Amino acid sequence: MAAEGEGSRRPPSEGYARLRRLWETHRGDAFPAADTVDPRLQEVALYESWLGSIVEAALARGGRLVDAHAGMLEARRAEGSPALWHAAAELGEPVRSYVARLMAIEDLLSTLPPDR
Repeated sequence: MAAEGEGSRRPPSEGYARLRRLWETHRGDAFPAADTVDPRLQEVALYESWLGSIVEAALARGGRLVDAHAGMLEARRAEGSPALWHAAAELGEPVRSYVARLMAIEDLLSTLPPDR
């Protein structure tokens, strides 16, 4: 049984199903150029790992964000993602599409309600 505050006692948020579908689709795709040793891919992998931890926590809470994660997303958006965009642009497809989907997931996360 899920602990109190994990969204188990209230219905999922409106964005929950969309986030789950998008995340499952993303997780089903192989990391682009996984057999390539290119340091620019490290930026993509780090971003995916960071974002994935927030996605998993939000899904566990029924599509709701804890304040700390909302703050992290807000800070990330304020900083921008120049290194990530450069890596995606320089590496081309399929990295560009992979990063674009991660950015769409980040955008969706920013619309989720708080977990209060």
